[in-house]
Amino acid sequence: MKRSKILGTGSYIPKIVQPNENFSFQRFYTEDQVLIDKPTPEITSKFCEITGIKERRYANEELNTSDMGFLAAQLAIEDSGIDPESIDQIIFAHNFGDVKKHTMQTDVLPALASRVKHLLKIKNPQCVAYDLLFGCPGWVQGLIHANSFFKAETARTALVISGETLSRVLDPFDRDSMIFSDGAGAAILKYEEGDSGVLATNSCSHTLDEAYYLYLGKSNFPESDPRLRYIKMNGRKVYEYALKHVPQAMKDCLDKAGVEIGEIKKVFIHQANEKLDEGVIKRFYRLYDIKDIPEGIMPMSVHELGNSSVATVPTLLDLVLKGKLAGHSIKKGDLILLASVGAGMNINAVCYRV
Repeated sequence: MKRSKILGTGSYIPKIVQPNENFSFQRFYTEDQVLIDKPTPEITSKFCEITGIKERRYANEELNTSDMGFLAAQLAIEDSGIDPESIDQIIFAHNFGDVKKHTMQTDVLPALASRVKHLLKIKNPQCVAYDLLFGCPGWVQGLIHANSFFKAETARTALVISGETLSRVLDPFDRDSMIFSDGAGAAILKYEEGDSGVLATNSCSHTLDEAYYLYLGKSNFPESDPRLRYIKMNGRKVYEYALKHVPQAMKDCLDKAGVEIGEIKKVFIHQANEKLDEGVIKRFYRLYDIKDIPEGIMPMSVHELGNSSVATVPTLLDLVLKGKLAGHSIKKGDLILLASVGAGMNINAVCYRV
């Protein structure tokens, strides 16, 4: 039968490394604009203990989100071996568009997908380019979108991209700013006959109480311009929400696929923070009454790359597929699960046979 198959992947990891030590002289304030009266090294040490993040990557000044997406897309196209003119859809998942260095204004005119199509020099007018806003799960949702269009027989090949320059929308006086980073990932999908490909998908949104767990708000710094807005997060609420809902969403996806949990070789979870992801994977296996988590089941890149939002899952997948993440590999026939959670609040999962 026909399935949506990943033919190639690519990612762009920015060159600027920002270790925790670089925040040593930064002053942090609470959301009530009260100075946190603790030595900054103590704050960063606690941060690392909770999140596992030791460093993160920031984009060079001359690169915007669309540029990084283009670079990742080029690598995915090269990896797939397809003719770019055969692409039916270009889907670009992001949250803030292009944000030029030293500015706070987002730029989504034209859409980032259109910018990438322009940079790729694709002439085919039937190649439709559009953006997708779905919080951190945006790239996984892009896969789900493409899979749906394929099943509807309105497209056969898609380029799904994600990218973000969160370093340009951060409040430096907010401790949570240390979580976020920059990056981009991409994949070429094609609908074709075979055993490999997407087996099942699942998506859900919770918005009654959860819609504003992530939002744009004023700086924590008392003397800041109140008209400027930065990415803000109710970290405790996000943590509790993810632990409660993500494992069940993953199980629902796996159950839809009709496969046993023991078949899973790798689980690629959005790289939010180490403790959260470890909690999610433990609760996921507990839903199947399994207490001992299989060794090496969950690759992680958050320690060195931080949380690049929509880019974490495709970047992590690309690293493992290319043999660039020590101790992790996947081969043809392996069953993997992709899952993400983020602003909205949104969750999704994809069960995929390599």
